[in-house]
Amino acid sequence: MSNPTVQLSASRETALRLQRRRRFRMNIPLLVMFSPILVYFILFKYVPMGGLIIAFKQYNLADGILGSPWTGLDNFRLLFNSPMMVTIIKNTFVISILSVLVSFPFPILLAILLNEVRGMVYKRTIQTLVYLPHFLNWVIIGSFVVLIFAQEQGVINKIISALGGEKIQFLYNKSTWLGVFLGSGIWKEAGFGAIIYLAALGNIDPSLYESSSIDGANKLRQMWHITIPGIAPVIILMLILSMEHVMDVGFDQIYVLKNPMVGDIANVISVWSYEVGLGRGQFSITTALGFFQSLVGLVLVLTANKIARKFGQGLW
Repeated sequence: MSNPTVQLSASRETALRLQRRRRFRMNIPLLVMFSPILVYFILFKYVPMGGLIIAFKQYNLADGILGSPWTGLDNFRLLFNSPMMVTIIKNTFVISILSVLVSFPFPILLAILLNEVRGMVYKRTIQTLVYLPHFLNWVIIGSFVVLIFAQEQGVINKIISALGGEKIQFLYNKSTWLGVFLGSGIWKEAGFGAIIYLAALGNIDPSLYESSSIDGANKLRQMWHITIPGIAPVIILMLILSMEHVMDVGFDQIYVLKNPMVGDIANVISVWSYEVGLGRGQFSITTALGFFQSLVGLVLVLTANKIARKFGQGLW
């Protein structure tokens, strides 16, 4: 005679198995749609990670990645014993932190202002104008920056001269160059970054604004007590993701805008890796630096997420 408990357990397992099969069949279209993305990440994101091995080797083209001799941590010791490397890491860290601190609020502010615009034609026109710079290459953006801030032919200096003032070396003075660098980054990306916050603003219940208006709240109070709390999870999410780039200054922007007069602050990891890695063929050292840069970025993202979790807003 069979045991009733065993029969019940077997029937539950059968039901669960059937449920899994049914769920799998229902999700087949989604899995098929997801497969190209999975292949993309495997081929272009995870497979290249194998190249990190050359950070621990004396890589040469003749022997290849696997045949090159091991050097252990010598490449890392060589990097961090160089006084120049300390300056490069410091420049990267300072510019990245300034970029995050200065640039991060602008997409939020822009999204809130766009959300308050009621004329659809005017709103669409503004949105198009602020999104457009994102699709332009940094070479084009750099040309605009030079046309605006050049010492002799720049628009700003022509206006200053017409008003009787002395021309300013915007692109050759370290402090003004840094301002131009940060400003050009905001101009290029703030509009596109506002899309995410506009989507978040669309999820706020309009009845909250109506109720606050009846209670006499003006726009600033509505913004402070309804809008900002309503998009706070998205703001924290974007802040955590931005920590990934704290040690990663974009190569294109800084390479287009740098010049020898500002080399003391414009010499960052991405530019140094390009000049030394590709220019001089020292792939192992630049890979070691990139490995260190990625580890720092990972630690910062994990730290930011841990802090956010303490306030109930963690990413995972």
